[in-house]
Amino acid sequence: MINRAELKARVRQAVEDMAADLIALSHQIHQNPELGLQEFQSSKRLSGYLQEKGFQVERGTAGLPTAFRAEVTGQPGPKVAFLAEYDALPELGHACGHNIIGTAAVGAGVALSQVLKDVAGSVVVLGTPAEEGAVDGAGGKVAMVEKGIFADIDVAMLVHPSTTTGTGGTSLGRIAMEISFRGKPAHAAGAPHEGINALDAAIQTFNGINALRQHITSDARIHGIITKGGVSPNIVPEYAEMRLYVRAAKRDYLRQLEEKVKNCARGAALATGATVNFRYTAYTYEDMVTNQALAQTFAQNLVAIGRTIDENRNGGSGSTDMGNVSHAVPAVHGYIAIAPKGVVGHSHEFAAAAGSPEGDRGLLDAAKALAMTGVDFLVDEELRNKVREEFRQTAGA
Repeated sequence: MINRAELKARVRQAVEDMAADLIALSHQIHQNPELGLQEFQSSKRLSGYLQEKGFQVERGTAGLPTAFRAEVTGQPGPKVAFLAEYDALPELGHACGHNIIGTAAVGAGVALSQVLKDVAGSVVVLGTPAEEGAVDGAGGKVAMVEKGIFADIDVAMLVHPSTTTGTGGTSLGRIAMEISFRGKPAHAAGAPHEGINALDAAIQTFNGINALRQHITSDARIHGIITKGGVSPNIVPEYAEMRLYVRAAKRDYLRQLEEKVKNCARGAALATGATVNFRYTAYTYEDMVTNQALAQTFAQNLVAIGRTIDENRNGGSGSTDMGNVSHAVPAVHGYIAIAPKGVVGHSHEFAAAAGSPEGDRGLLDAAKALAMTGVDFLVDEELRNKVREEFRQTAGA
């Protein structure tokens, strides 16, 4: 008989034994933030540590230069994947705490690999770049799903730092879009009638979206910025550009809302005489479908290491490419508290928390809970059957 409690104790101790290494890795990444698809040093550090611990490492996975797949293959059995994120935000650095996500996944993977002599299965750590939509081509997990990297994975998990601890829930699907307008330059005072104002078209698009907000469902979000709006006040703007995100809870409504937003831009172009062009700046993120059977097990392990679950945490209004993963394999996108409530993500305060002693504690607890949940999945056939059946009926249907 496999002693599950003993295996869990061993993976917890393995994380403790690595604590100094994991904290040092997290701090190195935190102090040297890299934008998505540019995380060369972060990816090298994480994958290099896995290689030192006996993982077979493939770099450049799915054609992404900063992605990797690291694996320890044991006896034939289920394959558990921990997902590492390590990209930062412009100007704010690790204000979303991805230094913790990446290092916790590595710690969990190494810890779980150390019990494979006693339980059938394999462990994979996937380095998934560019979760943040700050760069063109963001959404590394989507590219990996589309290229079949998850085809042999049975479950996928990650833990995100937060101000509460929980098992995740839902997230919004997201379309990242650039809308550009081309007009005609002219002297803004001497011959304004000769010009076509592209900036006016961008402004009218925002006005149309603001009116549209009265008639969309409460889960939906539309928000954006004007990135280019002219070069001088005395020249009618020839070119204007805006970037925006369209979000909704379900993929069908997301596509409907996308078309409504495009119609706002088309109408603005028609009204001003400008031409309009649409370009997608990142992969489309699907809504997150949390596997509840797996999430309940994860929650029990969080409680076992002394964490309190926030029962009110059912998800949020953000978006993640983990949503796409959750439509491909059973998945959990958990949360671990590293800062008090009231500290918001994508802020200087949260960036500081991600490199603080509380952030370090969150990192170690996340690695332990992930590895313990991996033990449960590998040894418990009944749990595996529940996870697979739920997936078949929900995301995998």
